[in-house]
Amino acid sequence: MNERAVPRALIVLLTGAAAIVILAGIKAVSSIVGPLLLALVLTVAVDPIRDWLARRGAPHWLVVGVPFAAVIVVLLGMVGILTAAVVQMAVLAPSYAPQFNRLVADLQRLAAEHGLAPQVSKAIQSLDPGKIFEFAQGLLSSVLGVVSSLLLIVVLLLAMSLDAPIVSRVLDAAAAERPAFAAALSTFARRTRRYLLVSTVFGIICSVLDVIALFFVGVPLPLLWGVLALITNYIPNIGFVIGLIPPALLALLTGGVRPMILVIVAYMVINVVVQSFIQPKFLGDAVGLTTTVTLVSLIIWATVLGPLGALLAIPLTLLTRALLIDSDPSAKWSAALISGEVPKTGGPG
Repeated sequence: MNERAVPRALIVLLTGAAAIVILAGIKAVSSIVGPLLLALVLTVAVDPIRDWLARRGAPHWLVVGVPFAAVIVVLLGMVGILTAAVVQMAVLAPSYAPQFNRLVADLQRLAAEHGLAPQVSKAIQSLDPGKIFEFAQGLLSSVLGVVSSLLLIVVLLLAMSLDAPIVSRVLDAAAAERPAFAAALSTFARRTRRYLLVSTVFGIICSVLDVIALFFVGVPLPLLWGVLALITNYIPNIGFVIGLIPPALLALLTGGVRPMILVIVAYMVINVVVQSFIQPKFLGDAVGLTTTVTLVSLIIWATVLGPLGALLAIPLTLLTRALLIDSDPSAKWSAALISGEVPKTGGPG
């Protein structure tokens, strides 16, 4: 059948329907797909180490073992820090009940002075300090859930590390017959590594500055919030806001409005300046996604895979682009809509 015989609107509708079915299926098995995709992204991230060892004639076990060990050390270190800090927060949270009650009383008094007592009282009734403690316990359970799936992630990482040299040779051989497909996967890997590298470097800079600011303001558990700032740096557009909310609320409970304002200002100065003005100069067009596509991908992957999907939104979107668009030479205009870069020459698509 001639391609032009099929209405473009029908193609769009069928593609959208297929995407919804596939995403629903992924969501149904997200407990398996999430660790699988995380292991894939981590394997891609350490591929330069593997290539460097292979070029220097290192034995196969070293080519496989060193990148695998590097990922495991980073993964276990981050999970260990988060687990210890969240346990400490869960133990510390009940001690802030008196401060919470005092803030509620001050808010009620202020509302009464301005004639807003009924509205404020109704809103306050929905606030319960016990919910804060339940949130802390829920956060602890989430971290422990990550730990429980750590064995699956480690097994997947080991399997992918063993297969990585084979996959690399297959892709090199496929470049002769399927150059667009091989180039698309190579571009995905390169952009993913650059994105992770730049995000990690600037995430560490922001988290260190955040910890210093929180230490001087006197917010408890500054290390926890620093690690949280590093992790949320991988979430595009809204990551720093997510990392700001817990220390700002804790500053309000421990010191009042002034420390909370100081925390908000410090985070805005540090994160907005670094992530909005400095980081893009180093990242450049490595991601190849427009702002709208980035935001939509964040919403979609977070809905499908939860918090892990938010963290991996950019790499997963790059993988989807590589498989569905970049590997098809006729889809150059679709790629242009996603990247915002107009092709140099015209053509079908």
